[in-house]
Amino acid sequence: MLKVGLLGAGRIAGVHATAISSNPGSTLVAVSDYIPENAEKLAAQYGCEARTTDEIIADPSIDAVLIATSTDTHSDLIEAATAAGKAVLCEKPVDLSLERARACQKVAAKNGKPVMIGFNRRFDPNFGALKTALQAGEIGKAELLSITSFDPAPPPVAYIKVSGGLFRDMMIHDFDMANFIMGEAPVTVTAVGTSIVDPEIGAAGDVDTAVVTLTYADGRIAVIKNSRRAVYGYDQRVELLGSEGLLQAQNMLENTLVKSTSAGVTGAKPTYFFLERYMPAYAAEWAAFVEAINSGSAFPVTLADGVSALAMAEAATLSVKTGAPVALSSI
Repeated sequence: MLKVGLLGAGRIAGVHATAISSNPGSTLVAVSDYIPENAEKLAAQYGCEARTTDEIIADPSIDAVLIATSTDTHSDLIEAATAAGKAVLCEKPVDLSLERARACQKVAAKNGKPVMIGFNRRFDPNFGALKTALQAGEIGKAELLSITSFDPAPPPVAYIKVSGGLFRDMMIHDFDMANFIMGEAPVTVTAVGTSIVDPEIGAAGDVDTAVVTLTYADGRIAVIKNSRRAVYGYDQRVELLGSEGLLQAQNMLENTLVKSTSAGVTGAKPTYFFLERYMPAYAAEWAAFVEAINSGSAFPVTLADGVSALAMAEAATLSVKTGAPVALSSI
């Protein structure tokens, strides 16, 4: 039985606490948070202890930690946990700074303990089925990938200011999805972005609407579209055109009812946000983490994957500023 410490007690930590507690191969031992009351509340809900982060990391009986704290703490906690001999699952991104993330990667490698980055969308059954179909040769060679990721509403500007920006905070999931499907990182990144949803987001130095084009060494292309506002719900779609056909992973809907009358045909909206859309993916992500530890196999998403996606976010940020394509090798 894998004994686990959860670092962080916010909204996403509650999702992870459910996944840890529900898995027959793991047990949640302790929770920490910079606001002790939050840790105590979550610990009481899941029947474990509220401790400090240092206490959890120092406890030799705890086998693994899940890091769900603010992004600016991720690298420090990865280094401390791996130095203490613990396996780590860390929420994305690795860090707000690419330089710091790369330094963390070196330290973790020296410490010799495995680190998995929480790109949960890889574990969505629909996206996974698309990847499997591609690998099986069902549409021939991939040629053009399109990823749509629209949030239903923008987060508070206070969050925007500390998030690292749309490319590091939101589109980073899509950068990793592109790497997952295409099997490698692109050669160049070209981005355009604007703040047409909320001018305050622009005033905070960020964009809320963006399109990124990725080009690959063999001529393949990927296009990623992000918006902080889709009034109809959480829009999450992937489309892949190949030499012999097309693969599409469509939205998850609130229900499958379709009404057809003389007035027209109507159906349900997409699920409203990521908690509804990706809850099964979070459970599958944690199950993969536990299985990898028990079997001694490599993690399906590595710290290197996290650094790669962050480099693409850095390149997109630079491309918006300069108005020019950015070679990933230059980042």
